[in-house]
Amino acid sequence: MATDYATLKKGGFMRQKQKDYFSLRLSVVGGQVSASQLAAITEVAERYGHGYIHLTSRQGIEIPFIRLQDIEEVKEALEKGGARPGVCGPRVRTITACQGAAVCPNGCIETEELAQELNDRYFGKELPHKFKFGVTGCQNNCLKAEENDLGVKGGVRVAWKEGACISCGVCAKVCREGAIRTENGRILIDQDRCNYCGRCAFSCPTDAYETTPGYLLSFGGLFGNKINQGFAVIPFIEDKETLFRVCDAALAFFKGHAAAGERFKFTIDRIGRDKFDETIQRAYQADH
Repeated sequence: MATDYATLKKGGFMRQKQKDYFSLRLSVVGGQVSASQLAAITEVAERYGHGYIHLTSRQGIEIPFIRLQDIEEVKEALEKGGARPGVCGPRVRTITACQGAAVCPNGCIETEELAQELNDRYFGKELPHKFKFGVTGCQNNCLKAEENDLGVKGGVRVAWKEGACISCGVCAKVCREGAIRTENGRILIDQDRCNYCGRCAFSCPTDAYETTPGYLLSFGGLFGNKINQGFAVIPFIEDKETLFRVCDAALAFFKGHAAAGERFKFTIDRIGRDKFDETIQRAYQADH
């Protein structure tokens, strides 16, 4: 019986140069791997591989040198530890994320929670070509959101609370965008300059800022044979319902217009930015 390499690749088993050997790509969400999963992965690498793993550039784990005849046993061994194979090919890939507000003092959003929700909603979805999400928690942009087909960057909208302010000026000093100044004891915020980083609120010694977390999206990023920085279409999003509606619209646009083997950025170029922007704006404004 002929080996179905396409199905194996879809299930995370990628052919190596060595005949009948595969590098197994595992399913990792937002860079989080539990201790029990690590134990199972270690056992598989030692028993069925060459005793090591490879960490990919997208927070993934691969176990090289899995033999064709061991694939089913490998799946069973991984499952016991709660680990499972990932996906390759033309579909939504691993959702990457930094640690976000749960751990990082600069984090504006709960990135791990969002990565899991995006994974549950989109991971493995069949498309004309691969599609990558990246979630980063703040403007430090550790996950390089604009390199992804769809990048999500966390931010906070700030509002000054006059009654709590002691006019120390710390917020104006830490603002890297020059969006804050003091005048006659009052704080003035230039919203056109604000990049939603939240440094002003996080640095305030008296909590004189109200903060509303949200999301800044970029589309059409690419970092491979061709390089393109993702672009913004819509303003700051404050709710997940709108976020997911916009993500749905972007994936539907890609699936409905892309040629086979065509990356998202090139679909947008071929169909036209005007048409794409109109699609995204319509999804964004559905409840506005």
